[in-house]
Amino acid sequence: MILSGLATGASWLCYYRALQLTDASKVVSIDKLSVVITLILAFVFLHEEFTAKSAIGAVLITIGTLVMVL
Repeated sequence: MILSGLATGASWLCYYRALQLTDASKVVSIDKLSVVITLILAFVFLHEEFTAKSAIGAVLITIGTLVMVL
């Protein structure tokens, strides 16, 4: 729990620092990639089912992020 709290605190510090350095639209869109990373890690480590719906969602989130960043 302590490590989780420290990691969360560090991620928020990095998030706010990134907001200071660049456009909010780029930072927030890259932050939303955490959903895709979570899906991948759940599939690899927790052996969760990777359905067509989750694959389509991950692809759409990734495409949306690329559109926002570029």
